[in-house]
Amino acid sequence: MEILPKALGTRPRLAVEIRWGGVVAARADDASTGVLSAVAKADLPIDAVEPGLRAGNFRVPSDVVAAVRKTLEAVTEKGIGREVTLVVPDSAVRVLLLDFDSLPGKPVEALPVVRFRLKKLLPFEADDAAVSYQIMGGKSGTAKGGIRVVAVAIPREVLAEYEAVVREAGFEPGAVLPSTMAAISGLGEDATGAPALVVNAGPQAVTTAIVSGGVLLLHRSVDMSGNLQVGILAEATVSMTDAQQETVTVPLLPLIDVEDSQQEWAMQEAVDPFGRGEALPQGTRRSLYAGGLSEDALVAEIEAQALSEAALEAAAYAAAREAAVAPRQTQAQIAEQGYLREVTQAVSVAAAYFEDTLESSPSAVLSAGSVSAQSLGAMLTEAGFGEMMEAGSRIRVREVVDEDSLAGQAVTSVVPKGWLSGVRGALRS
Repeated sequence: MEILPKALGTRPRLAVEIRWGGVVAARADDASTGVLSAVAKADLPIDAVEPGLRAGNFRVPSDVVAAVRKTLEAVTEKGIGREVTLVVPDSAVRVLLLDFDSLPGKPVEALPVVRFRLKKLLPFEADDAAVSYQIMGGKSGTAKGGIRVVAVAIPREVLAEYEAVVREAGFEPGAVLPSTMAAISGLGEDATGAPALVVNAGPQAVTTAIVSGGVLLLHRSVDMSGNLQVGILAEATVSMTDAQQETVTVPLLPLIDVEDSQQEWAMQEAVDPFGRGEALPQGTRRSLYAGGLSEDALVAEIEAQALSEAALEAAAYAAAREAAVAPRQTQAQIAEQGYLREVTQAVSVAAAYFEDTLESSPSAVLSAGSVSAQSLGAMLTEAGFGEMMEAGSRIRVREVVDEDSLAGQAVTSVVPKGWLSGVRGALRS
């Protein structure tokens, strides 16, 4: 099954996907099967890639270039060229399903019609975007004779950023695909026999898609980059670091200069209790209390008391800092709960659409993201998603990429299968 157009008839034998947290690359020797002959993965700092519809998706582009070069060089074979299929995050593109009564047969004439339709649907200028489309065939659930089109649009400046890191790594992007659309391309003939619900979940976004008989019925992305991850994690880290400082600066009260302010010093000299002390010979140090405490002893006591109060202030200051951190830790926990809620809700919405459109429940969920099938299954089970299934059965979650998708020499525990969904689909022509 082919969702997006091929590049020059056949896609390159190399593919690379840039994701939040890392880069993954793969090679396929046989494009008809898409079996991966070699795979490689390189990690990136958590804030290195921040996918979006505005320029600035890479905080440190050189880090991304190095990761792309490292992974592609690891899977490149002599004689296959330097052209690659580039898979970009869903958050950097917009994928829309459009219905037309008719469409010109020539792409050069149809593309302006599609672009005009996108003008009111995109959060960026359609005229300044790179736009691609593919006809899905007859519309599902609509009037006969109509045409359903899947359109993909990406701001040109964002596309230029992703293509630039590939070129700087020494390779040439021959085709560009969104992550979930690439994963769907790898479903093969299995999807034509049974409808598929695909979930591409990562730390920053979750995309759900439904494919039936080679027709895309749903593509829905939820951007969660503002709810969790880099912002809150960085804020919490800074707070914890501040709270763990070993020394605390306590403001000191100004001291009185005795020589410059004799009057002030005299006013601070203690007198006998109630003025009943006996007169002492000149030059004799006065006893400050009836108990006979000398002035030197009193100074020592005052200093000790001041040190004690300073220690108490420091302890109170540290306690206040810890109290200030606690709400932010709670905020991170709340954000994590919000993330789980967003993912499970996205799957629930897709499942409901699946049932309404196809009049049946999904028999399985296919995981195509950096969140593994096991983790996704645990999240759905905890959310009670299985209760929505027929006969009370639990939802079954499995990876899009299975063991048959990897050649013997490519099998590795270093690269999770969920990370391979996009590159595997991109290599299948």
